[in-house]
Amino acid sequence: MNQLLKKFPEEINRILARYPIDRKQAAVMPLLHLAQGEEGFVSRTALQEIAEITGISTTEVASVVGFYTLFHDAPEGKIRLQVCTDVACDLRGATEYLTELCEKLGIKPGETSTDGLITIEEVKCLAACDKAPLFQAQIGDEVDYHENQTPARTIDWLRSMSAALIGTPLKTISLEETKPEEGGSHE
Repeated sequence: MNQLLKKFPEEINRILARYPIDRKQAAVMPLLHLAQGEEGFVSRTALQEIAEITGISTTEVASVVGFYTLFHDAPEGKIRLQVCTDVACDLRGATEYLTELCEKLGIKPGETSTDGLITIEEVKCLAACDKAPLFQAQIGDEVDYHENQTPARTIDWLRSMSAALIGTPLKTISLEETKPEEGGSHE
């Protein structure tokens, strides 16, 4: 039996009711959101169950997960940082920012910290080129943009989030070089 339908019958019926019966595939994104809220990512089983509910192929459902940066197909850090390095952001120092941030965290783009707290990703276009370097942070269902960043500002924010989420300070490679700075936007 379809576990999503078994676990969330009312929610799924509400989602499907918003679309014409012959357009159930339009419910893919809300169903993905529902599935991801359960485990923090969309599992292969959830992909198959959403395909079954909407009447499309698992590949079509997976393509939506692959296209949108807010859907994830594997468990990752509690804090997901996405740094745009597209051309306009790169001209404002995004690649250097990402490189230095990764060095301080001791991980590479696409990796998760050993404590499971942070996953950092390199993405294209967060729609704020004039405010680069910037990152999008996803913690559960919450998404915040942090503009005009430096590695030090980001590390300071990560320290605060680490303390709030797990009660211990963030471990970086070189704490002395990442003293908090003033400025930057947290939204």
